[in-house]
Amino acid sequence: MKKINYKLYKEIDWKLIIIIFLIFGFGILMLSSATHTKYTGNYNKITKQLIAFALAVVIIISMLLVDYRKLGKRYKLFYILSIILLVSVWIPGLGKVQEGSRRWIKLGPLYLQTSELVKLTFIVSYAKIVERSRGKLNTIKDLIPVILYAMPILILMLIQPDLGGTIVFGCIIAGMLFTAGLNMKIIKNAFIILIVSVPLIYLSMAPHQKVRIQAFLHPDDLSYAGNYQVVQSMIAIGSGGLKGKGLYNGTQNNSNFLPVQDSDFIFAVIGEELGIIGMITIISLYAMFLIRMITIAGQIEDFYGTLIIVGVMSMFAYQTIQNIGMTMALIPVTGVTLPLISYGGSSLVSSLSSIGLVLGVGMRKRKINF
Repeated sequence: MKKINYKLYKEIDWKLIIIIFLIFGFGILMLSSATHTKYTGNYNKITKQLIAFALAVVIIISMLLVDYRKLGKRYKLFYILSIILLVSVWIPGLGKVQEGSRRWIKLGPLYLQTSELVKLTFIVSYAKIVERSRGKLNTIKDLIPVILYAMPILILMLIQPDLGGTIVFGCIIAGMLFTAGLNMKIIKNAFIILIVSVPLIYLSMAPHQKVRIQAFLHPDDLSYAGNYQVVQSMIAIGSGGLKGKGLYNGTQNNSNFLPVQDSDFIFAVIGEELGIIGMITIISLYAMFLIRMITIAGQIEDFYGTLIIVGVMSMFAYQTIQNIGMTMALIPVTGVTLPLISYGGSSLVSSLSSIGLVLGVGMRKRKINF
């Protein structure tokens, strides 16, 4: 494998790297509170998160050495790999069921959520398909082949079932298609069809998914599964006030009234302990993160590279909005974690690897003569 040419090295976007380190550092601090390390002395989850981060850094460095355009030439291989990874959760003895969903495979002592890796492989492959349709997405007939390419991925995600993950892929697809010049009439008609189809979509949902919708519509009814954690989340955030109760001093957090506070609802810990100031701080960091990726995407001469960055940005944008929104009862609860902050090795490695892909594309935004 060739070393990075010095000219390419100078093109690394250090602003994006600094933002990532700030978000992750903030996350480690909040994870230490959410896991009560100050009182228990148990740093197990912190250690695992740091190991996952170190592994991801190695992966990022490796990805910087590879020209993303070479990956694009093997887009079919990445597409097949995406299918294999999603199907692997159904292999007896390998796939594992947790909380009613088949999302994991067991590799020795480790559990791997395959859909996290597929986000990366799918972006690499789907961007190549969309690139070929640039400026040609004017009718439904033009759109059908592009959508059919993504359907196996969406179907395999739905049958796990993982509605939240399916929506993540939907946002990746939507972001790329919009960037490729999807006709505004199609977008308008699709939105109308979506609204009209809401009753049919609801009827086709799994029972536990219907319960989540009903719970969202009746937030004060604790008889619905999931409403307890949302109510506790709102209590935690509301009690934080402007400055919060102080790091490690959250009563909802320390009393374990707040479920999965180290993962899905870690934003509520931020709100309770650091208050509005803490929430605005992390939201501002995420905004800077997304804006920086948009800026890099606009600098890329190769449209395939632009689509890759847009896909990654769309993924992070949805996950951030969804997680923060559900902790504040603004969006129905799904199992979407807060990027780079929530506990979870698979999610962290996948997120940082996708950022490595963005950095690799950004390094090669200009044609450099060697």
